[in-house]
Amino acid sequence: MAEGSGQRQHPRNLQGILRMAVEAGSASDGPAPQQPMSEERKAWLREALADICKGQQDEVEQMKQCLSVLRRTTAQESQEHEEEEEEEEEETEGALELLSELCENLDNARDLMVLGGLDLCVSQCLSHAQGGIRWRAAQLLASCAQNMPEVQCYLLHRGTLSTLLQLIDCDPHPTVKVKALYAVSCLVREQEEGLRVFLSHDGFSVLMRGMQSDSEKLRTKSAFLLLNLLSAHPEHRDAVLSMGMVQQLVSVLRSPHSSFHEHVLGVLCCLVDGCDRGVSDCRDPALGLEELLKHRAMELKGKEESQEELAYCECLQAACFRHLSADNGMDR
Repeated sequence: MAEGSGQRQHPRNLQGILRMAVEAGSASDGPAPQQPMSEERKAWLREALADICKGQQDEVEQMKQCLSVLRRTTAQESQEHEEEEEEEEEETEGALELLSELCENLDNARDLMVLGGLDLCVSQCLSHAQGGIRWRAAQLLASCAQNMPEVQCYLLHRGTLSTLLQLIDCDPHPTVKVKALYAVSCLVREQEEGLRVFLSHDGFSVLMRGMQSDSEKLRTKSAFLLLNLLSAHPEHRDAVLSMGMVQQLVSVLRSPHSSFHEHVLGVLCCLVDGCDRGVSDCRDPALGLEELLKHRAMELKGKEESQEELAYCECLQAACFRHLSADNGMDR
Protein backbone atom coordinates (compact mmCIF):
# COMPACT_ATOMS: atom_id res chain seq x y z
CA MET A 1 0.00 0.00 0.00
CA ALA A 2 1.29 3.48 -0.86
CA GLU A 3 2.59 5.78 1.83
CA GLY A 4 0.16 8.33 3.11
CA SER A 5 -2.85 6.07 2.66
CA GLY A 6 -3.55 6.32 6.38
CA GLN A 7 -3.85 2.55 6.77
CA ARG A 8 -1.60 0.71 9.23
CA GLN A 9 1.23 -1.29 7.72
CA HIS A 10 1.39 -4.55 9.66
CA PRO A 11 4.85 -5.65 10.78
CA ARG A 12 6.19 -8.92 9.41
CA ASN A 13 8.32 -10.16 12.27
CA LEU A 14 8.61 -10.21 16.04
CA GLN A 15 10.86 -7.16 16.17
CA GLY A 16 8.29 -5.17 14.20
CA ILE A 17 5.50 -6.16 16.55
CA LEU A 18 7.50 -5.16 19.61
CA ARG A 19 8.44 -1.86 18.00
CA MET A 20 4.78 -1.20 17.23
CA ALA A 21 3.86 -1.93 20.85
CA VAL A 22 6.54 0.44 22.17
CA GLU A 23 5.52 3.21 19.76
CA ALA A 24 1.87 2.76 20.64
CA GLY A 25 2.72 2.96 24.35
CA SER A 26 4.78 6.14 23.98
CA ALA A 27 2.64 8.01 21.49
CA SER A 28 0.92 10.37 23.98
CA ASP A 29 2.16 13.93 24.36
CA GLY A 30 2.16 13.77 28.16
CA PRO A 31 4.39 11.81 30.53
CA ALA A 32 4.35 8.02 30.25
CA PRO A 33 1.50 6.48 32.28
CA GLN A 34 2.51 4.76 35.49
CA GLN A 35 -0.25 2.09 35.45
CA PRO A 36 0.53 -1.36 33.99
CA MET A 37 -0.49 -2.33 30.46
CA SER A 38 -4.26 -2.76 30.17
CA GLU A 39 -5.76 -6.19 29.65
CA GLU A 40 -7.13 -5.00 26.31
CA ARG A 41 -3.66 -4.02 25.10
CA LYS A 42 -2.16 -7.26 26.41
CA ALA A 43 -4.78 -9.24 24.50
CA TRP A 44 -4.11 -7.25 21.33
CA LEU A 45 -0.36 -7.80 21.64
CA ARG A 46 -0.76 -11.54 22.26
CA GLU A 47 -3.06 -11.89 19.26
CA ALA A 48 -0.74 -9.87 17.03
CA LEU A 49 2.28 -11.92 18.10
CA ALA A 50 0.39 -15.17 17.49
CA ASP A 51 -0.64 -14.05 13.99
CA ILE A 52 2.88 -13.02 13.06
CA CYS A 53 4.46 -16.19 14.42
CA LYS A 54 1.85 -18.31 12.64
CA GLY A 55 2.56 -16.46 9.38
CA GLN A 56 6.29 -17.04 9.74
CA GLN A 57 5.76 -20.70 10.57
CA ASP A 58 3.51 -21.10 7.53
CA GLU A 59 6.18 -19.61 5.26
CA VAL A 60 8.90 -21.81 6.75
CA GLU A 61 6.69 -24.85 6.15
CA GLN A 62 6.17 -23.76 2.56
CA MET A 63 9.93 -23.49 2.10
CA LYS A 64 10.44 -26.95 3.59
CA GLN A 65 7.88 -28.40 1.19
CA CYS A 66 9.59 -26.70 -1.75
CA LEU A 67 12.94 -28.12 -0.68
CA SER A 68 11.47 -31.60 -0.46
CA VAL A 69 10.38 -31.20 -4.09
CA LEU A 70 13.87 -30.13 -5.11
CA ARG A 71 15.53 -32.98 -3.22
CA ARG A 72 13.16 -35.53 -4.74
CA THR A 73 13.84 -34.12 -8.19
CA THR A 74 17.62 -34.37 -7.91
CA ALA A 75 17.46 -37.85 -6.36
CA GLN A 76 15.20 -39.27 -9.05
CA GLU A 77 16.51 -37.38 -12.05
CA SER A 78 18.40 -40.36 -13.49
CA GLN A 79 15.49 -42.77 -12.89
CA GLU A 80 12.63 -40.80 -14.42
CA HIS A 81 10.59 -42.17 -17.29
CA GLU A 82 10.40 -39.86 -20.26
CA GLU A 83 6.64 -39.24 -19.89
CA GLU A 84 7.11 -38.06 -16.28
CA GLU A 85 9.93 -35.62 -16.93
CA GLU A 86 7.78 -32.70 -18.08
CA GLU A 87 5.48 -32.91 -15.05
CA GLU A 88 8.43 -33.08 -12.67
CA GLU A 89 10.16 -30.17 -14.37
CA GLU A 90 7.05 -28.00 -13.94
CA GLU A 91 6.82 -28.96 -10.26
CA THR A 92 10.47 -28.11 -9.69
CA GLU A 93 10.18 -24.79 -11.50
CA GLY A 94 7.11 -23.94 -9.41
CA ALA A 95 9.00 -24.72 -6.21
CA LEU A 96 11.90 -22.45 -7.22
CA GLU A 97 9.53 -19.65 -8.18
CA LEU A 98 7.71 -19.85 -4.85
CA LEU A 99 11.01 -19.84 -2.97
CA SER A 100 12.11 -16.72 -4.88
CA GLU A 101 8.89 -14.98 -3.93
CA LEU A 102 9.14 -16.00 -0.27
CA CYS A 103 12.79 -14.98 -0.05
CA GLU A 104 12.05 -11.39 -0.95
CA ASN A 105 11.50 -11.31 2.82
CA LEU A 106 15.04 -11.20 4.23
CA ASP A 107 14.07 -13.34 7.23
CA ASN A 108 13.00 -16.10 4.87
CA ALA A 109 16.23 -15.80 2.89
CA ARG A 110 18.17 -16.39 6.08
CA ASP A 111 15.93 -19.31 7.03
CA LEU A 112 16.43 -20.89 3.61
CA MET A 113 20.17 -20.68 4.12
CA VAL A 114 19.87 -22.41 7.52
CA LEU A 115 17.61 -25.10 6.03
CA GLY A 116 20.27 -25.99 3.45
CA GLY A 117 18.28 -24.59 0.54
CA LEU A 118 21.11 -22.46 -0.81
CA ASP A 119 23.49 -25.42 -0.81
CA LEU A 120 20.96 -27.49 -2.73
CA CYS A 121 20.37 -24.67 -5.20
CA VAL A 122 24.10 -24.22 -5.89
CA SER A 123 25.14 -27.87 -5.95
CA GLN A 124 22.19 -29.30 -7.89
CA CYS A 125 19.84 -26.78 -9.48
CA LEU A 126 22.43 -24.53 -11.14
CA SER A 127 23.80 -27.56 -13.01
CA HIS A 128 20.42 -29.16 -13.83
CA ALA A 129 19.93 -30.43 -17.38
CA GLN A 130 16.85 -28.21 -17.86
CA GLY A 131 17.52 -24.54 -18.59
CA GLY A 132 14.24 -23.51 -16.96
CA ILE A 133 15.46 -24.92 -13.67
CA ARG A 134 18.92 -23.38 -14.00
CA TRP A 135 17.65 -19.85 -14.57
CA ARG A 136 15.09 -20.09 -11.77
CA ALA A 137 17.86 -21.28 -9.45
CA ALA A 138 19.96 -18.24 -10.39
CA GLN A 139 16.92 -16.02 -9.82
CA LEU A 140 16.47 -17.54 -6.35
CA LEU A 141 20.11 -16.88 -5.44
CA ALA A 142 19.73 -13.27 -6.55
CA SER A 143 16.56 -12.85 -4.46
CA CYS A 144 18.34 -14.21 -1.38
CA ALA A 145 21.59 -12.30 -1.85
CA GLN A 146 20.20 -8.88 -2.68
CA ASN A 147 20.87 -6.48 0.23
CA MET A 148 21.74 -9.43 2.49
CA PRO A 149 25.46 -9.45 3.44
CA GLU A 150 25.12 -12.62 5.51
CA VAL A 151 23.82 -14.58 2.52
CA GLN A 152 26.30 -12.92 0.16
CA CYS A 153 29.26 -14.06 2.28
CA TYR A 154 27.80 -17.55 2.61
CA LEU A 155 27.44 -17.91 -1.17
CA LEU A 156 30.87 -16.44 -1.86
CA HIS A 157 32.49 -18.94 0.47
CA ARG A 158 30.67 -21.71 -1.41
CA GLY A 159 32.34 -20.68 -4.68
CA THR A 160 29.00 -19.63 -6.15
CA LEU A 161 30.37 -16.59 -7.99
CA SER A 162 32.71 -18.73 -10.10
CA THR A 163 29.80 -21.00 -11.10
CA LEU A 164 27.63 -18.02 -12.05
CA LEU A 165 30.38 -16.46 -14.17
CA GLN A 166 30.78 -19.76 -16.02
CA LEU A 167 27.05 -19.80 -16.72
CA ILE A 168 27.23 -16.27 -18.17
CA ASP A 169 30.07 -17.33 -20.44
CA CYS A 170 29.04 -20.83 -21.47
CA ASP A 171 25.38 -21.67 -20.85
CA PRO A 172 23.44 -22.26 -24.09
CA HIS A 173 20.21 -20.84 -22.62
CA PRO A 174 20.05 -17.01 -22.95
CA THR A 175 17.77 -16.56 -19.93
CA VAL A 176 20.19 -18.53 -17.76
CA LYS A 177 22.94 -16.10 -18.76
CA VAL A 178 20.81 -13.07 -17.90
CA LYS A 179 19.65 -14.42 -14.51
CA ALA A 180 23.19 -15.55 -13.63
CA LEU A 181 24.40 -12.01 -14.37
CA TYR A 182 21.67 -10.66 -12.09
CA ALA A 183 22.88 -12.93 -9.30
CA VAL A 184 26.50 -11.84 -9.92
CA SER A 185 25.41 -8.22 -9.62
CA CYS A 186 23.77 -8.97 -6.26
CA LEU A 187 27.02 -10.54 -5.04
CA VAL A 188 29.51 -7.86 -6.15
CA ARG A 189 27.83 -4.45 -5.99
CA GLU A 190 28.68 -2.73 -2.71
CA GLN A 191 30.29 -5.99 -1.55
CA GLU A 192 34.07 -5.74 -1.15
CA GLU A 193 34.70 -9.47 -0.80
CA GLY A 194 32.45 -10.18 -3.77
CA LEU A 195 34.35 -7.68 -5.89
CA ARG A 196 37.68 -9.29 -4.94
CA VAL A 197 36.40 -12.71 -6.00
CA PHE A 198 34.96 -11.19 -9.18
CA LEU A 199 38.34 -9.70 -10.07
CA SER A 200 40.18 -12.94 -9.28
CA HIS A 201 37.99 -14.74 -11.83
CA ASP A 202 38.55 -12.12 -14.56
CA GLY A 203 34.99 -10.86 -14.20
CA PHE A 204 35.55 -7.76 -16.33
CA SER A 205 36.37 -10.00 -19.30
CA VAL A 206 33.12 -11.89 -18.72
CA LEU A 207 31.22 -8.58 -18.85
CA MET A 208 33.06 -7.61 -22.02
CA ARG A 209 32.05 -10.86 -23.69
CA GLY A 210 28.50 -10.30 -22.43
CA MET A 211 28.41 -6.98 -24.28
CA GLN A 212 29.30 -8.83 -27.48
CA SER A 213 26.51 -11.38 -27.03
CA ASP A 214 23.57 -11.91 -29.39
CA SER A 215 21.21 -11.34 -26.46
CA GLU A 216 20.04 -7.73 -26.16
CA LYS A 217 19.24 -8.18 -22.45
CA LEU A 218 22.65 -9.65 -21.70
CA ARG A 219 24.42 -6.88 -23.61
CA THR A 220 22.48 -4.19 -21.75
CA LYS A 221 22.89 -5.68 -18.29
CA SER A 222 26.60 -6.42 -18.84
CA ALA A 223 27.26 -2.83 -19.92
CA PHE A 224 25.24 -1.45 -17.01
CA LEU A 225 27.11 -3.54 -14.43
CA LEU A 226 30.47 -2.59 -15.94
CA LEU A 227 29.50 1.09 -15.77
CA ASN A 228 28.34 0.74 -12.19
CA LEU A 229 31.50 -1.05 -11.03
CA LEU A 230 33.90 1.37 -12.69
CA SER A 231 31.95 4.38 -11.42
CA ALA A 232 32.10 3.04 -7.87
CA HIS A 233 35.69 1.72 -8.13
CA PRO A 234 37.78 3.96 -10.42
CA GLU A 235 40.91 2.40 -8.92
CA HIS A 236 40.36 -0.56 -11.26
CA ARG A 237 40.53 1.51 -14.45
CA ASP A 238 44.18 0.68 -15.16
CA ALA A 239 43.47 -3.04 -14.96
CA VAL A 240 40.56 -2.67 -17.37
CA LEU A 241 42.60 -0.50 -19.76
CA SER A 242 45.40 -3.06 -19.80
CA MET A 243 42.87 -5.56 -21.19
CA GLY A 244 42.39 -3.39 -24.28
CA MET A 245 38.93 -2.39 -23.07
CA VAL A 246 38.81 0.89 -25.00
CA GLN A 247 39.41 -0.86 -28.32
CA GLN A 248 36.74 -3.46 -27.55
CA LEU A 249 34.20 -0.86 -26.43
CA VAL A 250 34.68 1.20 -29.59
CA SER A 251 34.17 -1.98 -31.61
CA VAL A 252 30.89 -2.51 -29.75
CA LEU A 253 29.83 1.06 -30.58
CA ARG A 254 30.30 0.29 -34.27
CA SER A 255 27.65 -2.44 -34.08
CA PRO A 256 24.07 -1.46 -35.09
CA HIS A 257 22.88 1.23 -32.71
CA SER A 258 21.15 0.02 -29.57
CA SER A 259 19.99 1.51 -26.29
CA PHE A 260 22.81 -0.22 -24.41
CA HIS A 261 25.34 1.97 -26.27
CA GLU A 262 24.49 4.63 -23.70
CA HIS A 263 26.11 2.48 -21.00
CA VAL A 264 29.10 1.72 -23.26
CA LEU A 265 29.72 5.43 -23.76
CA GLY A 266 29.34 5.91 -20.02
CA VAL A 267 32.09 3.34 -19.42
CA LEU A 268 34.37 5.17 -21.84
CA CYS A 269 33.71 8.41 -19.95
CA CYS A 270 34.75 6.67 -16.72
CA LEU A 271 37.95 5.44 -18.37
CA VAL A 272 39.04 8.92 -19.54
CA ASP A 273 38.04 10.91 -16.45
CA GLY A 274 41.36 12.17 -15.10
CA CYS A 275 43.15 9.21 -16.67
CA ASP A 276 45.86 9.98 -19.23
CA ARG A 277 46.10 6.41 -20.43
CA GLY A 278 42.38 6.25 -21.11
CA VAL A 279 42.53 9.49 -23.09
CA SER A 280 45.55 8.23 -25.04
CA ASP A 281 43.80 4.97 -25.92
CA CYS A 282 40.73 6.83 -27.16
CA ARG A 283 42.86 9.08 -29.36
CA ASP A 284 44.39 6.15 -31.25
CA PRO A 285 43.81 7.13 -34.91
CA ALA A 286 43.19 3.49 -35.82
CA LEU A 287 39.97 3.54 -33.77
CA GLY A 288 38.42 6.51 -35.59
CA LEU A 289 36.59 7.39 -32.40
CA GLU A 290 36.48 11.15 -33.03
CA GLU A 291 34.53 10.77 -36.27
CA LEU A 292 32.32 8.10 -34.73
CA LEU A 293 31.38 10.44 -31.88
CA LYS A 294 30.65 13.33 -34.25
CA HIS A 295 28.40 11.13 -36.37
CA ARG A 296 26.62 9.67 -33.34
CA ALA A 297 26.05 13.10 -31.79
CA MET A 298 24.45 14.34 -35.02
CA GLU A 299 22.11 11.32 -35.01
CA LEU A 300 21.09 11.85 -31.39
CA LYS A 301 20.50 15.61 -31.40
CA GLY A 302 16.84 16.49 -31.00
CA LYS A 303 15.87 13.06 -29.67
CA GLU A 304 14.54 13.59 -26.17
CA GLU A 305 14.97 9.94 -25.19
CA SER A 306 18.68 10.04 -26.13
CA GLN A 307 19.85 13.06 -24.16
CA GLU A 308 22.00 11.07 -21.71
CA GLU A 309 23.73 9.20 -24.52
CA LEU A 310 24.31 12.53 -26.29
CA ALA A 311 25.80 13.95 -23.08
CA TYR A 312 28.25 11.04 -22.93
CA CYS A 313 29.25 11.67 -26.55
CA GLU A 314 29.93 15.32 -25.83
CA CYS A 315 31.84 14.44 -22.67
CA LEU A 316 34.15 12.11 -24.62
CA GLN A 317 34.65 14.68 -27.37
CA ALA A 318 35.59 17.33 -24.83
CA ALA A 319 37.93 15.05 -22.87
CA CYS A 320 39.75 13.54 -25.82
CA PHE A 321 39.51 15.68 -28.94
CA ARG A 322 38.49 19.29 -28.27
CA HIS A 323 41.99 20.68 -27.73
CA LEU A 324 43.23 18.71 -30.75
CA SER A 325 40.64 20.45 -32.91
CA ALA A 326 41.71 23.81 -31.48
CA ASP A 327 45.37 23.04 -32.19
CA ASN A 328 44.54 22.13 -35.79
CA GLY A 329 42.71 25.42 -36.20
CA MET A 330 45.73 27.39 -34.94
CA ASP A 331 48.03 25.50 -37.33
CA ARG A 332 45.89 26.55 -40.22
